[in-house]
Amino acid sequence: MRTMRESQTAVLERGLELTGECATEPFETPWAAEARWFVQFLEPGRGTVSLRTQISADGLTWVDHENAPVNGEAAGILTAPVRDFGHWLRLVVTPAEGTVAPLVRIVLSLKE
Repeated sequence: MRTMRESQTAVLERGLELTGECATEPFETPWAAEARWFVQFLEPGRGTVSLRTQISADGLTWVDHENAPVNGEAAGILTAPVRDFGHWLRLVVTPAEGTVAPLVRIVLSLKE
């Protein structure tokens, strides 16, 4: 008999005005084997943004994950997968200079 895998979805930012680099609140994830970030632009923007996953052993001190940053247009939805991340995750979103990126929603989906 197969068992259903555990999963969790967390909305970490709702209607965040992206006026400069921002990092989400830390999220504790030691039980999960894989994660995926979703950044939805609630209004179309102009320019590009970079998504960078950071990891932490204690939720206080952060280091960039080994995954390459995801770069894309500030419109629609951008997504970034993460594996082998340990206990804590957060996402750093950086708009390129001159980017106009209005409101965003950031969601973290986790699976065991």
